Amino acid sequence: MPGPADTQSERLDLVDPCEEHLDAFLAYARACLPAETNPYMRQRFEEALADPAGHLRRERGFAAGRNLPPGYVPASTYWLVRDGRDVVARSSLRHRLTAHLLHEGGHIGYSVRPAERGKGYGTAVCRLTIERARALGLGRVLITCDADNPASARIIEKCGGVYENEVRSRATGKMKRRYWVDLTRPAPGHPGPRDSSSRRS
Repeated sequence: MPGPADTQSERLDLVDPCEEHLDAFLAYARACLPAETNPYMRQRFEEALADPAGHLRRERGFAAGRNLPPGYVPASTYWLVRDGRDVVARSSLRHRLTAHLLHEGGHIGYSVRPAERGKGYGTAVCRLTIERARALGLGRVLITCDADNPASARIIEKCGGVYENEVRSRATGKMKRRYWVDLTRPAPGHPGPRDSSSRRS
């Protein structure tokens, strides 16, 4: 089992999709694609690898609420960059909820590069994305995970998620756990706004 990364020697930055880190993100996409089971994420990775510049334009458009597919809401994507080089995780922050997202999708979704799982990057990307939601002016955020994914549940709880209930996914039939995070107070263990992009616990 992988151990936790050395938090004292690493710098972690949550960045908007950009040309500077595009090659690192494409390497991340290639690493994630073989094991990705979510059809939507598979499509996003495949589109990025086929047309990197177009992928950046789409991500920026989605964040600004431009050219959204039917039923979609504005959403910001972020890359978690380690020491200015490697993309080790990715997150999405939906700016508001539809009925479907309220049921099971939530405001925040995240994933970690397969080889980097179990090292604390899931907690890092979740916490930093919660801070972006706070900066956006949201009062609370919904985060969900599969009921049979205890590792993800622990991450959400560590980041201040308060369990509400379980619901059955209308898309997959699997049970989903729903958590709310109150943004009127700092998440447990959060390092604070000055160094939130460079440290994690």
